[in-house]
Amino acid sequence: MSDHPATLTALIATDVAPRAKKSIYPEPFASRMEGREKRILGDLFGLTNFGVNLTTLAPNAVSALRHCHTHQDEFIYIVQGRPSLVTNEGKTQLAPGMCAGFKAGTGNAHCLLNETDEVVLYLEVGDRTPNDEVAYPDEDLKAVFHNGGWMFLHKDGSSY
Repeated sequence: MSDHPATLTALIATDVAPRAKKSIYPEPFASRMEGREKRILGDLFGLTNFGVNLTTLAPNAVSALRHCHTHQDEFIYIVQGRPSLVTNEGKTQLAPGMCAGFKAGTGNAHCLLNETDEVVLYLEVGDRTPNDEVAYPDEDLKAVFHNGGWMFLHKDGSSY
């Protein structure tokens, strides 16, 4: 097995080192992602149309700020633990084997909360559709995918 995407066939996902940067959010939001570890898997295989992460949430950690995308579909599959899925409809308790999907453009903002004393492990998949924007209804924050990266702004359009 090689580390080069053209020849990488398979790997043990939990052996992949967590992403060094805990969050791409600006402060004061980045520090709220403490207790979350993302293992970036799709990039290791050279995938460019969608991203795949194996994410761990320590007790009391959150997956992300509650958010919704304009163009990007997202999907999660719970491997271990019992996180609470928070959406516009409220909270739903999830368990291993359960999954959820979030269609782009619906405005249904979502995140996972680990309100238990056990570690949560889940797989997340998201497409990489260009010109995506992200709304964070509970925060003074929005994100725009611009020139190959995320730009974070206040809701009035001013920069962080």
